[in-house]
Amino acid sequence: MRPNSVPPFSDLIKECHRSAVHLELRDTYSVASEADDFAEWQACGRITPESVERRRSWLDLVRSTVARGVEMRRARVVSLPVSEYIRYEHAGTYLNVEAGEKVRWLPRRDAATLALPGADFWLFDDRLIRFGHFSGEGASAGHELCDDPAVVKLCTEAFDAVWQRATPHEEFAV
Repeated sequence: MRPNSVPPFSDLIKECHRSAVHLELRDTYSVASEADDFAEWQACGRITPESVERRRSWLDLVRSTVARGVEMRRARVVSLPVSEYIRYEHAGTYLNVEAGEKVRWLPRRDAATLALPGADFWLFDDRLIRFGHFSGEGASAGHELCDDPAVVKLCTEAFDAVWQRATPHEEFAV
């Protein structure tokens, strides 16, 4: 694990050639970059044009990554009933899908028999993992890189197992 040498996500995705998969395991996140969007959604109950603009750099990154042939998939393991934060995530996920990211949702109960890592992660080309660590309240607590073949295998198998059981975004109701 290399916690002190983690390049920006945009650099990691630019080095990706085939696939980038993301497993999310938390019911709430409290990352600073989403604070305005989440507060706005809580106030008005919808994703506004301003929110879309705040997400523009991410959506453009997804579009350009998918356009060069990289498959981007995201799976979210969530508790039911879902948290307010997950309802917010679900409300904005259509933007990720429109940009080319494939997204699925798995109720936590349906993941009970799966072996899952203890942290969210991105897996690039089945070779490099970027673990995301969070505080108990959901604030970012940093990232680590790992290319250990055994850990890559664990994360690949975990993501694939979740993906197989999960429901596509378009069919998942919150």
